Amino acid sequence: MAESIIIRGETKEEKYKSLLPQLKSLAEEPDQYAALGNIISALKYSMDFFWAGLYIVKNDELVLGPFQGTVACTRIGFGKGVCGYAWENKKTVLVDDVTTFEGHIACSTESKSEIVLPIFGKTGDVIMVLDIDSNRLADFDPIDESYLMKTVHIIEGIVNS
Repeated sequence: MAESIIIRGETKEEKYKSLLPQLKSLAEEPDQYAALGNIISALKYSMDFFWAGLYIVKNDELVLGPFQGTVACTRIGFGKGVCGYAWENKKTVLVDDVTTFEGHIACSTESKSEIVLPIFGKTGDVIMVLDIDSNRLADFDPIDESYLMKTVHIIEGIVNS
C-alpha cells in the first residue's frame, strides 16, 4: 500500500486521473476505517479542497466520520443542509454559492461552495455521504462530479464488502 500520494497533471481532470488508481490502492487496506481515512486525506490534499469528509447515517441523522479540514458539524438531520438534502433525495448536490442554498448549515464561514454525493449500501439505501467543500465560489463542476462519483464507487466497495 502507498505511503504517499503522487499527483501528476496540470488540469483538474489530469489530477483526478492520477489520483484514482491510488485511491483504489488505499481501498485495499483491510481495516475499513483506516482505508476511508486515507482516502479522505488523499482527496483533500491532492485536490486542494478546503474540507473533505464522510457523514455516516446513524438512526435518523448523519454523524461525522473520517474527515480532513477544519472542525466540523458532528450531526446533521435528515433533509437538513446540503448533506441532509443529498441523503433525503438520494442524489448528488452541487452548490456554487452555499449562501444561496436554503437551510445551508455553516460549519465554517470559510466554505463557499460544496458538492455532496450519496453513498449507497447493498440494499440501495444511503448509508453515508461524501462532503467536499471549497473556500472558492463555484469551484465544482461536472468533472468533479464525474470523478468524485468514481471515488464513491471505491468507497462503496469498501463499506459493502
